[in-house]
Formats: sequence, C-alpha cells, structure tokens
Amino acid sequence: MGKATGFLEYEREIPGEIDPQERINSWKEFTVPMDEEKLRTQGARCMDCGTPFCHVGRLLSGMASGCPLHNLIPEFNDLVYRGSWKEALKRLQKTNNFPEFTGRVCPAPCEGSCTVGKSGSPVTIKSIEKAIVDRGFSEGWITPRPPVSRSGRKVAVVGSGPAGLACADQLNKAGHEVTVYERADRIGGLLMYGIPNMKLDKAKVQRRVDLLAAEGITFVTGCEIGKDIPVADLQAQFDAVVLCGGATQARDLKAEGRELAGIHQAMEFLSRNTKSLLDSELQDGQYLSAKDKDVVVIGGGDTGTDCVATAIRQGCRSVTQLEIMPKLPLTRQSNNPWPEWPKVLKTDYGQVEAASLYGKDPRQFETSTKRFVGNAEGHITEIETVKVEWQQVGGRLTPVEVPGSEQVIPADLVLLALGFTGPENRLPEQLGLERDERSNVKAEFGQFTTNVEGVFAAGDMRRGQSLVVWAIQEGRQAAREVDRYLMGSSVLP
Repeated sequence: MGKATGFLEYEREIPGEIDPQERINSWKEFTVPMDEEKLRTQGARCMDCGTPFCHVGRLLSGMASGCPLHNLIPEFNDLVYRGSWKEALKRLQKTNNFPEFTGRVCPAPCEGSCTVGKSGSPVTIKSIEKAIVDRGFSEGWITPRPPVSRSGRKVAVVGSGPAGLACADQLNKAGHEVTVYERADRIGGLLMYGIPNMKLDKAKVQRRVDLLAAEGITFVTGCEIGKDIPVADLQAQFDAVVLCGGATQARDLKAEGRELAGIHQAMEFLSRNTKSLLDSELQDGQYLSAKDKDVVVIGGGDTGTDCVATAIRQGCRSVTQLEIMPKLPLTRQSNNPWPEWPKVLKTDYGQVEAASLYGKDPRQFETSTKRFVGNAEGHITEIETVKVEWQQVGGRLTPVEVPGSEQVIPADLVLLALGFTGPENRLPEQLGLERDERSNVKAEFGQFTTNVEGVFAAGDMRRGQSLVVWAIQEGRQAAREVDRYLMGSSVLP
C-alpha cells in the first residue's frame, strides 16, 4: 500500500496550527489543512506491511490498539497517494459513519499500532482520514441517500451521542423508521456539548444531523425518556428500543471543603459554555465564567485539557492542572511494547496554549488535593495539595503522600475533570435493567440485548466511559443485532 519505499523516503508531517497566541482569541478550529501534495506524500508512507495492525481494533493491556471501526486504512492511504479521493471516501464510509468527528477528536489508536511506527514515526492516518471526508463534503460527494424501501418496523434510540447517531444511521439504512430522543436542546450528545468548538466545530455536527434528517431519521429534542415520556409508552409505540444515553454520572472528589461555591464538574463548565456560545456568542451570560480568575483543573485527561483551553479563551488570570498520576516518559518503555497504545507524554493543545500564555506547562504531576479552603462568604479561595509517590501497598500501586510537600494554590474556580462512573439511574431503574459491577447497563457485547425484551444498550451506557470511535462501533453493531431481532437476519455489517 502507498509507495513501497515511501516510509524510507518521506518524514512524517502533520497539519499546521494557528499560533497559540492568536487562536486563543477565537472559538474556531485552529488546525491548518495540509495541501494535496503533502497529503499524498503522507499516504505514500503507508508501507506494504503484510499484516496491518492499524485497522484491527482490540484491547491490549486494557488500552485500544488499532481502529475499533476496522477502517480500511491501508486502502484509503493508497488511494490518497494515487489521487483517487472519491474512491478513498467510499472505502472510509464502508466502516465509519462519521469520519469528520473521529478525524478531529479520536486519539488515533490506529497510529499507535502502525507498523511504520514500530521503528520510526507512524503514518498520519488521522489527518488523512479528516482530509478525505472534508473533501467529500466540499466536493459535494456526500449527499442524502434515504433507503429505497421501508420495513414497517419502528425503533426508538435514546440518546444522540456518537453511539446513538451511528445506531440510528445504520437502522435507517436497513429501512426501519427511526426516532432519536435527546433531552438537550440540540442533537449530538457529547459531540455537541461535551467537546469544545475549537476542537470540533458544531456546524460540522449540525451538518451531519441535517444529513441524517434528510435521509429520514426523526429527531426529538428537549425530551427526557422516563421523565417527559414514560418508558412504558416508548415500549408500546416502538418495536425495539436502543439505549445510548452515555455514562454521564460524573466522578466527584471527596475532600474537605467540597461544598464551597466555585467548585464545578468539568462537563457543566464545558456544556454551558458551548450552549451560550451557540445561543448568543456568550452574550447571554448563561455560563460559568473564568474571566480574571485563578482556575484549577483537577484531572489530566482530554476533558481536563478542554477545560484549560476554554478557561484561557474566557480570559482567566491563571490556570493550573493537577494530575495525580506520574509524568509519562517521552518514549516507549520496554513494558509498553508496540502495538500497544504508547504510554508517552502528550502535550495537548490546551497545555501548549497555557505554556505560550503563562510561560510554563500548567500541569503538576503526582499531586493530590487535600482540602478546599474558602472565605467567609463560602466561596473557594485556594486548594491545599500534597505530592504523592506511587508505591506497592498490599500488592497494588497506591499513591503515598510525600511528607513536607504540601502546597497552597490560589483558586477562584475549580473544575473537576475526573471522568465518569457510569450511566444515570433513572432510566435503568424504571426499566428494571440489570447492571454490571461498574453500574453500566448489562448487555452482552456482540448481542447488546438487555434482560428486558426488545430493549438494547450500546456505547458508554453499556461499556462505560470510552472513546468516540468505540461508541460509533458499538452503535453500528447494536444496529445489526436490532435488525436481526426485527427481521430474523441482517445484511448490516
């Protein structure tokens, strides 16, 4: 695939970015698209490796390795190298319903398992994927394609995140009448409100939603199943119900002073900012403002990074990001061999922007929050922290406080980006659904059936907090099982 010797002749290149000092004044996406010649050169780097690991998504050591969607990566790399963009788009659409999303927000486990990356820099698979779908839209190749016939069967999909949209798309392709219910005022779930605009432009989310609507999917917003519509009514009206409500129960931090004002969950901060931005360009004031505040983000993942970048754009005075885990090495270690996901230090866009603005990386590693301190009015003013060392205690790695390492950090706004513990309880309890040991809805992978007849579950609601690409994969596979349940067999992939 690609040019047989391309990986030896060409170096890896990635798209450029608008200078951090400039882009922090805007909520627009900040990557600069690569020109066609450079993209074709990058496609040429895809070697004829015989057994490509990039498109075989699986879990190795608890982490994703390769593409969970099984994208035909060597094929579309080769087609881009040869300039056959329309054919490349056809290959990409065979496995991925929404490459414009994954091409922007996926951490690219495909690149982590790229064979070229075993002894060099991996192929820029994610950038090529994004370029293919963006060109497909700009050239007018992606248009509504409603099914030629209808099955007469009706399916309700609860939740409009990536799993729900993928499931709805596939079921609609199979000819079923699909209605998607979303409790927010806009369709998209975390794609719309959980990921900031500068990382995923909401016009691109709406573009896809409009396309799905034109193909025959019905969307109902501002409607929470189990609250606004009884679950029993939904079961009576539809032949099958698919739950794709996500794992939205945020993990809290139990520390002295947690009740103080000014401490918020990260998703509240991000979603309210995006809604206000879309509703009024932040003129309505209906968001949590970081302007002129000392902001502390607790949590070192992608959500924490998004909080850092959002706080900077709002005009914070300072931003600190606390991470309890150790700082990762710059290169793979012997206990993290290819094709496992490379556990190496990643400096993401938010940290780059903070370093450019304040002169240093905002992250403090191996740091634990001991207590929150407030003023007489009950508002947060500072955080007391302590350094930790990870030691084997009782057979497991445990953070142990380092004596004398206490520190006080000023804080007017604290954002908890500690991940999620599972789905909310209302819907599973009303339906009487079985739960697994992590509180997720129990539904066997590959079947996606719950203990309630005609009710299926997919995405984070079933597997727990995970990647957008896994959610799309689960939505697709759940759709196939629903189709088989309704029709006795299925032609869906």
